[in-house]
Amino acid sequence: MSTLILVSPALAAANTGNWHTAFRWSRMLAGHYEVRLLPEWRAADPGADALVALHARRSARSIDAWATARPGRPLIVVLTGTDLYRDIGTDANARRSLAQATRLVVLQERGRDEVPVAWRDKCVVIVQSAPALRPAVKSTRRLGVVMAGHLRAEKDPLTFMRAVRRLHARADLRFDHVGAALDPSLADAARALARDDARYRWHGGLGRPETRQRIKRAHLLVNASVMEGGAQVVIEAVQSGTAVLASRIGGHVGLLGADHPGLFQVGDDAALAALLERARDDARFIDRLLDHGRSRAPLFDPGAERASLLHLIDRSLENHR
Repeated sequence: MSTLILVSPALAAANTGNWHTAFRWSRMLAGHYEVRLLPEWRAADPGADALVALHARRSARSIDAWATARPGRPLIVVLTGTDLYRDIGTDANARRSLAQATRLVVLQERGRDEVPVAWRDKCVVIVQSAPALRPAVKSTRRLGVVMAGHLRAEKDPLTFMRAVRRLHARADLRFDHVGAALDPSLADAARALARDDARYRWHGGLGRPETRQRIKRAHLLVNASVMEGGAQVVIEAVQSGTAVLASRIGGHVGLLGADHPGLFQVGDDAALAALLERARDDARFIDRLLDHGRSRAPLFDPGAERASLLHLIDRSLENHR
């Protein structure tokens, strides 16, 4: 059985999307390969047949060590949102990772467009997945809205908070915010809003199962990010029967399609507030959001993700034997 090294700089304690991708892939690959999940690989570490590294910049040392110590062996680099929409344009280590990789993975169809042309032929798309859950029975007395993402600038939680303040007169809306306080100033803003408005509750960082249940029970998921590689919470919402409102960025358009009716411009809290009111006041609108989500759901099937991943690893090993 071939051995794979799966490198994720963020491991379980970080509770990030990248960690959950790494852990899910390790389970999907188990039984086909011997998988070792590590935060970093060094040349002195035991060898393997292939290395899969999440994050071109943050895993750059592992990628460089592998390319130097095991030239010609499969080196697969998974590009995250900060890679695609920031680092590969400005960071020398991230660009070196692109050059050294034998294959590059993007997590939604628009991701390829961000890879420099010189390396675009290396790209494959593997869309992430989530098991489908039976939709919850949801209250008709009020609209439940959840945003799930750690409090950091890339997730733009302030746009969500400003939209909540705009809707201060709407007693029929409830807002839950899930995410650890990675930026103290954003945590202060969340605490201030919770003091000012009893409709808004900030729960801090929660485990994945509890977060998914909150997404399932909400009427709407809001994802206001300024950059995403392929937002897992959006996929989980679609697979839970929860409608999605999302910023119009490449990572969201790549998952939901450019015609998704719940897109708003980055940072536009007024537009987000208007969509939230419309979802509460117009049942046809939230039905449109749900219908659109159902049309995209086949992309997010775990069997499809697993088949794409196994095909990539199998072909990579065959090409380097």
